[in-house]
Amino acid sequence: MPETTQQEAGRGLWYGFAAYGIWGLFPLFWPLLEPAAADDILANRMVWSLVAVVLLLMVQRHWGWIRPLLRQPRRLAMLGAAATVISINWGVYIWGVNAGHVVETSLGYFINPLVTIAFGVLVLKERLRAAQWVAVGIGALAVAVLTVGYGRLPWIALTLALSFATYGLLKKTVGLSGLESLAAETAFLFPFALGYLVYLEVTGRGTFGHTVAGEYGWGHSGLLLLSGVITAVPLLLFGASAVRVPLSMLGLLQYLAPVFQFLIGIAVFHESMPPARWAGFALVWAALAVLTWDALRRLRADRAEIAEAGP
Repeated sequence: MPETTQQEAGRGLWYGFAAYGIWGLFPLFWPLLEPAAADDILANRMVWSLVAVVLLLMVQRHWGWIRPLLRQPRRLAMLGAAATVISINWGVYIWGVNAGHVVETSLGYFINPLVTIAFGVLVLKERLRAAQWVAVGIGALAVAVLTVGYGRLPWIALTLALSFATYGLLKKTVGLSGLESLAAETAFLFPFALGYLVYLEVTGRGTFGHTVAGEYGWGHSGLLLLSGVITAVPLLLFGASAVRVPLSMLGLLQYLAPVFQFLIGIAVFHESMPPARWAGFALVWAALAVLTWDALRRLRADRAEIAEAGP
């Protein structure tokens, strides 16, 4: 491999690690925004994400994609649907973390690849290999075991997995880059989020721009502003990584975020993990190991076929 290509791949690896590392550390950030409620945090995140993205687009002078998009109602409708789905994902995630369910939120992103595969079969009519069927079956068993372990259906994890898989499916259809997509989605959400912030202000429930002695000061408003930046930055890093490293490497890096979240839930927030939950998580990890093994085996087979075919 040429030296410049190796250097680019190395940078891409670090960009990917940084992106998924930031996503994995999110459970440490959202509790800092309390006593703001989850709906207050979510609305602020939507508003300030658009501000952050617009500033980035101004720096890059990257506006040419907007006019063609506005002439495509179908893509706009899909972006509106994607914005709605990701707002559900963000809201449930913020609430779950601040309500003490960090481990269960990590479970949502562990099982997301399995849900994505299921969507491929149900929606895109894809045919699965035997190993993928095995992984999906183990994942279904894991959900059953975890339902027993939690004493309820792990709805936080399932909502996160289903919403993010739906979001990925819509984004795949729309075909915009991460920054462009985030700009369009947050622009769609902006009027609703801003209107909700006004409603919170009128009803006395809003926290942005307020100080309460002994509870929070102006630093709280600064953290709410920062929520937009930490939403945009990992997406930029992910985009920089995606064009430099193979898709198979990105597939492995994606497990960093839920691993960090899981460790934070156990080590920092000391969440309970009775034996039934450990068993359920072990089944999820086994399913992911099968998926990873199958993906790597398929990658090697494809490379061998290309080598045999010659130039």
